[in-house]
Amino acid sequence: MEKIAVFPGSFDPFTIGHESIVTRSLELFDKIVIAVGNNENKKCFFPLQARMAMIREVFAGNPKIEVSFYDDLTVAFCKRVNAKYILRGLRTSADFEYERAIAQVNKMMYNEVESVFILTLPEHTSINSSIVREVLKHGGDVSRFLPHSVDLKKYL
Repeated sequence: MEKIAVFPGSFDPFTIGHESIVTRSLELFDKIVIAVGNNENKKCFFPLQARMAMIREVFAGNPKIEVSFYDDLTVAFCKRVNAKYILRGLRTSADFEYERAIAQVNKMMYNEVESVFILTLPEHTSINSSIVREVLKHGGDVSRFLPHSVDLKKYL
């Protein structure tokens, strides 16, 4: 059976931290579905199609990566794509506590799914999409926080 993982998030925008988690996880799974979620509690800076296009640019030509979107529960999406793993990155102990609670609820809702946590590289610990958006909103240069293949000018 193919080992499929879902890497869910809003990815607004997709950072070098996200890229690192996916790249470092490729050896663990046969396929990783990067699932761009539509979170009604978040006001997104980039439209859904732009976020998906950015991620596709980063992983162009990699047959193990698929980019999709969802607007329901992550476990419901996992069932639809036959994924038995949810991939998450952890930057801090606060991330762990938050993600642990979600993972436990996901497990109760869909017993077949396992959450897999990958620690961020130390140099990526301070990078998150919220900070990148703030820098962008104020005209700052965010190129060092985004994958090299992303041309942000196409999306602004």
